[in-house]
Amino acid sequence: MALTKEGYKKRIIDEKIEKNLKIFGAISIEGPKWCGKTWTSLNHANSVVYLNNVSNNFNERSLARMNVDLILNKEYPELIDEWQEVPAIWDGIRFKCDEDKKRGKYILTGSATPVTKDIHHSGAGRIARMKMYTMSLYESGDSSGDVSLQDLFKNKVKDKLTGKVDLAKIIYYIIRGGWPQSIGTTEEEALAITQNYINDVLNFDISNIDEITRDINKMRIILRELARNESTIVNNNTIINDVNEDGDIASKNTVLGYIDVLEKLHLIENQVAFSTNLRSSSRVGKSAKRHFTDPSLVCGILGLTSKSLINDVNFLGFLFEALCERDLRIYIESYNGNLYHFRDNTTGLEVDSIVEMPDGEYGAIEIKLGTDKIEEAAKNLLRFNEVVKKKPKFLCIISGLNEAIIKRPDGIYVIPITALKN
Repeated sequence: MALTKEGYKKRIIDEKIEKNLKIFGAISIEGPKWCGKTWTSLNHANSVVYLNNVSNNFNERSLARMNVDLILNKEYPELIDEWQEVPAIWDGIRFKCDEDKKRGKYILTGSATPVTKDIHHSGAGRIARMKMYTMSLYESGDSSGDVSLQDLFKNKVKDKLTGKVDLAKIIYYIIRGGWPQSIGTTEEEALAITQNYINDVLNFDISNIDEITRDINKMRIILRELARNESTIVNNNTIINDVNEDGDIASKNTVLGYIDVLEKLHLIENQVAFSTNLRSSSRVGKSAKRHFTDPSLVCGILGLTSKSLINDVNFLGFLFEALCERDLRIYIESYNGNLYHFRDNTTGLEVDSIVEMPDGEYGAIEIKLGTDKIEEAAKNLLRFNEVVKKKPKFLCIISGLNEAIIKRPDGIYVIPITALKN
């Protein structure tokens, strides 16, 4: 019997977990802490080992460090929570999977990529890696799910009135984020939760990940510069220059090293450029679009409230884009697809999001908070459709304040983010 917690909200990744447990000996679920990895894993596990359990003086962690086999002896599927605390567990589980070829034996969760030489095998063929994020609007119950990505790819979207969307509600979704702990909280409470999260990262995680002491003030400045560049296409040199202009505090290697730590803690999830098979590689941009894992982190780092965001509509637009692209990543990855962005360096043509299925079919999406930018977005998508060699399966504008799902005469869909699901 699974160890599902009372009040558990079903996650999109649940179905993928079930499938992979029937294929592989073990699965590894990676993602930022507090995103719900443990509760989701308990929904599929029959036994559990908590390596971070302070109530028993970390007894199970001590046992694992003496001999991994001492903790790998429970009912399958067995959950090993925060396995990176004892990296040798990875190779131990790989060996266990080879012993009898049984499937669905172990579930590993980890909120940091271990920096260690103790792992000697990738686990390929035995351990399936899965990425988990914070909750999408559909998972938190804030999207009706009237339209799915599958509907878009199959051209089965029907026009429908969805009702008025309040700008204040969209801003709240951005500030609250998709942290399970924040669902149902007020804006003030949600912001406090996120800022506490950031303080934990600064005071513990940035040094505990590899036991290297790092300067909290330097990391705070780097976080602030990354937050200011949310949803923009800037290279590392720009970030480095901005950091040093803010205090002349770090060398290039230091800044890049600190950014690498944030990536290992799954706090940054940059959106890479779309495959260059659409155009000549000399023309298509390769820089990633900068993203934190959840837009609420930007609000927590910069201390942004609904009042400050309503007074900075331009930056609010970037954060709305981040909100939508967080959800698009969750939705497309449920099909083992990928999220990209597109930019032609010669013409300056950009497309906010490209969602690509494993078979190579893709859709092009523009993201606009207000309805006043719909026509501009449509012209951009039509231009993109003209210049690319391989045509997209669909063109779509995701809006924040649109009151209906519609297919325009030019074939472009307009869909509120609060009506979308995977």
